[in-house]
Amino acid sequence: MNFLPFLLLGLIAGAIAKAILPGKQGGGWIATLILGVIGAILGGWIGSLFGSGTAGFFNLVSWIWAIVGSLIVLVIWGFITGRRKA
Repeated sequence: MNFLPFLLLGLIAGAIAKAILPGKQGGGWIATLILGVIGAILGGWIGSLFGSGTAGFFNLVSWIWAIVGSLIVLVIWGFITGRRKA
């Protein structure tokens, strides 16, 4: 997958992950982009362990793994920032 479609996939996957997970995560679209790109990388890695991964922008499996990866990154980020505030 090329760089710009990967960024777009990450931005949308990060926004979907923020919409799925309840609570206030904060951050703007740049934080969402970073979250989504890291999540897409993580999701692609997890998907490659199961024989799939990020095959292309219009592939449903790529979207699912990117969203799952973004959710994982968002939960980890919540634990990190939650501990820092306490």
